[in-house]
Amino acid sequence: MTTADFLVLPPRLDSTAELLSASARRRGLAVEQLVGPAAPDRLRHTVGGHVYGGPVFAGTVAADLDLALLEPDDDWLTRLPYEYTHREISLTTLGEARWSRTPMFVKPPRDKTLTACVYADGSRLPGDERLPADTAVLVSDIVTFVVEYRLFVLDGAVHTACRYATGGRLDPAPLEVGAHRADVLAFAADLLGACADSLPSAVVVDVGLASDADRGEEHWAVVEANMAWFSTSYAADPDRVLDVVLRAAGPRDRLASRDHAFVRSAGPAG
Repeated sequence: MTTADFLVLPPRLDSTAELLSASARRRGLAVEQLVGPAAPDRLRHTVGGHVYGGPVFAGTVAADLDLALLEPDDDWLTRLPYEYTHREISLTTLGEARWSRTPMFVKPPRDKTLTACVYADGSRLPGDERLPADTAVLVSDIVTFVVEYRLFVLDGAVHTACRYATGGRLDPAPLEVGAHRADVLAFAADLLGACADSLPSAVVVDVGLASDADRGEEHWAVVEANMAWFSTSYAADPDRVLDVVLRAAGPRDRLASRDHAFVRSAGPAG
């Protein structure tokens, strides 16, 4: 059994996987791009694996290689103090959300099984066999974000970050671009100082500058938290993104005690 660390990537690479592949090779890690969802036998006898990819792919590889996938709790947003969200958020089911007759923002807490967007009311939510009534969803008040930033967090601190959207449209840029760098980092430090224990040691947190048109006010707020092993890096430093990914999806026997509560259930996710 060999012990050299390696990074497993899916058959089709997105831009983030390509950047992580190059970064991994620069630091001497082997990169294994699979041709299918299951890890080959030769890798099953090798320790030191890490993975980046979608939930089904990563779940299958993690089960094959005994990896621990870290992810935030589904209800993390709902438990944040109002000062960090500036909106009401609830974790419910798709079936319950369909009864609502007011406009709302709806998204799945982690997997991309449902398009995250504003729905005029619950009757507009999709309904078929792929999205059963017990599908978990986060429902929140509608908020307009002027600009949004992605934070790759490691051990309770921002490891790297970037802008990813302006006015609801993709607009990636390094954190240094624009006038918000100091404000983003200050808000992140306050947020992570208050709730770092409620997140895994390696995670992605999105924050944004929200606008309240009725009051003519702007305030910083959390957008959402996501698993680092399936988050687009946008304009963040890929070498530092890789640091977070390796921790978020690595060997189970290296798992820190504080992270046990954030390990995804074994096996592929649907």
